[in-house]
Amino acid sequence: MAINWYPGHMHKANKEMTKILPDVDLVIELLDCRLPYSSQNPAITKLAQNKPCIKILSKSDLADPEMTEQWQDYFERVKSVKTLLTTLDQPETIQRLMSLVRELVPHKSKSRTHVLAMITGIPNVGKSSLINILAGRKVAKTGNEPAITKGLQRIRIQDELILLDTPGILWPKIHNENSGYRLAVSGAIRDTATEVEDLAFYLTAYLLEYHPGLLVDRYNLDAIPKSDVEFLEELGARRGCLRAGGHVDLEKVSSILVNEFRSGTLGRISLETPDMILAEEKIVKAKQDIEAAKQEQKKRNKQSSRGSRKKNQS
Repeated sequence: MAINWYPGHMHKANKEMTKILPDVDLVIELLDCRLPYSSQNPAITKLAQNKPCIKILSKSDLADPEMTEQWQDYFERVKSVKTLLTTLDQPETIQRLMSLVRELVPHKSKSRTHVLAMITGIPNVGKSSLINILAGRKVAKTGNEPAITKGLQRIRIQDELILLDTPGILWPKIHNENSGYRLAVSGAIRDTATEVEDLAFYLTAYLLEYHPGLLVDRYNLDAIPKSDVEFLEELGARRGCLRAGGHVDLEKVSSILVNEFRSGTLGRISLETPDMILAEEKIVKAKQDIEAAKQEQKKRNKQSSRGSRKKNQS
């Protein structure tokens, strides 16, 4: 699914982050624990090269614990990267975070000067809520919709740490189609930029393949549905999502399913694994190579055409 949601403030934020990053000691990136790879902004990864990084896996109470452990192992293969789990309602978060900050930036701790940390993440991942917990007061706007924070602001956390809060940003083009769906299903992209029916079909197909038991248990099904259409039709009939003539209101039942996933009502579900992502990266790379070859051929054809015209004119 092609995602076309990149508000102007995101472009501005990317430019501001690039400008101030040389002064930053540490990058704290919030990821959605249900989709750690897809919620990892490649623009931030590029901007924060050679900087120590703490990846906070937010909403960990909604994700599959076994998959979460796999992702922590995956990220911490890089020496300068540490991970931290949070549900955003844990007061001990600040102690654990400060411990990791001291571990990754020991020279600042010894010199007793503050650490400047850039905290960033995709929209609606819970960044503002975490900042308020760390600050012990409401200093960042929160909400259930993405793109609440619009500009950069500095927030002092104790005497040791200053957070540079940044807007939740996406990137202009999401090359992995599956990542686009996962981001939309999680609520990182405004619902007005997608069709909820498309999200429900994607989510249902995934759940039927990887978590069919959750669907059976949650919706008291007699058997595992054979297809996404069959499941949504049955769920719509059970929930009374019917139009005139007894036809299922697909938009209404789709909204129910997507919202129950987002709230955790369906259970603790992760939408991706490291192995799954490795396979998808190969597919994306192959498509990019084909597209690059096409563009190169177009360039050659254009140059050849220009050369022929010049030759004829002479």
